[in-house]
Amino acid sequence: MAVDLLLGLQWGDEGKGKIVDYLTQNYNIIARFQGGPNAGHTLEFDGIKHVLHTIPSGIFHKDAVNVVGNGVVIDPVIFQKEIEALAKFNLDFKDSLLISRKAHLILPTHRLLDAASETSKGKAKIGSTLKGIGPTYMDKTGRNGIRIGDLEFDNWKEKYRQLANKHQALIEFYNVDVQYNLKELEQEFFEAVESIKALTFIDSEEYLHQAQVNNQSILAEGAQGSLLDIDFGTYPFVTSSNTTAAGACTGLGIAPNKIKNVFGIFKAYTTRVGSGPFPTELFDEDGARMAKVGNEFGATTGRPRRCGWLDLVALKYAVQVNGVTELMMMKGDVLSGFKTLKVCTAYKYKGEEINHLPFNIEADNLEPVYKEFKGWKEDITKHDSFEALPTELKTYIQFIEEKLNVPIKIVSVGPDRKETILR
Repeated sequence: MAVDLLLGLQWGDEGKGKIVDYLTQNYNIIARFQGGPNAGHTLEFDGIKHVLHTIPSGIFHKDAVNVVGNGVVIDPVIFQKEIEALAKFNLDFKDSLLISRKAHLILPTHRLLDAASETSKGKAKIGSTLKGIGPTYMDKTGRNGIRIGDLEFDNWKEKYRQLANKHQALIEFYNVDVQYNLKELEQEFFEAVESIKALTFIDSEEYLHQAQVNNQSILAEGAQGSLLDIDFGTYPFVTSSNTTAAGACTGLGIAPNKIKNVFGIFKAYTTRVGSGPFPTELFDEDGARMAKVGNEFGATTGRPRRCGWLDLVALKYAVQVNGVTELMMMKGDVLSGFKTLKVCTAYKYKGEEINHLPFNIEADNLEPVYKEFKGWKEDITKHDSFEALPTELKTYIQFIEEKLNVPIKIVSVGPDRKETILR
């Protein structure tokens, strides 16, 4: 059976967790394919808000199997805390949460390296979540990393010590003030590793292959967003993995010809956390209102998100790179009450109007070209059909569909699982 793929089309925080949770009823397996605990997937139902960082967003469905793929990097300490937070919901993880043996471990010294590297950059810092993600992927590509499967062998602590010693030397090389007590960090780390070892490790590429042979349905879940992709994002202000559709193949061991539907999620406006260019960013009352109404604070770090109008140039780019077949628009309710809405339809780039994302989108090089739309006043959170939505919102949605040439199949009108309109 073919594999469907769900990913974000902006700079992350699009609402992937909610939609994966909503769609899980249609799938046997939810498989996370990249990123680490820098992700914050928020799910809300039955009056409770849940934030997942590493565990796939199908975990609350008792009939779904959740796989952490080889492309993911795992911090045992954060993973253990996620497990503990879920314990009160009486979830049985033995058969429903599986971890790839090829997934890499984030060590305490990876986090320290992250902090040292970011501090050394001064004003040029990238805006890292300081979770050790970048250094862990560096060790992966440098062929120095420690993987989940290594924990099944007696000599894994020797490998750990060698790598941690190397990291300490690198931290000293940065020559910055990073305070830490490694013994305390290691004690917490080793305790968490023992906890993780009680879970089920699998050869995930074989497991997923057999699942396809047995006609089980699979939804691959991405983290972060397409504009943070290490290759196709706004480099160097990006994450350290491939967040685009291609990452699902390398992050799960799934052949490209097995992917069927590509679900692309975007907000009705645009947000960004951390540093980096943002052509449609707002610094006025409209931007402040979006942030307040949308509760735009990072689920992982708590940092305020920068807000701006919808950027169709960047969105079209992400649709093309990923081969998106269906779109899902999130947080339409946040735009209720705006008298006028704007959508960026082109850029003025070096004196020329262009309709594609250029190599460099720093503010010095371009400015957005906007089309204005009439806003709507009514609260849309209780609407349960597309027909019931305000005419102005339907016009807004239809314009986006026409420009991207991809249908919008889901419109989210609130954070709760129930506040979702399926077209």
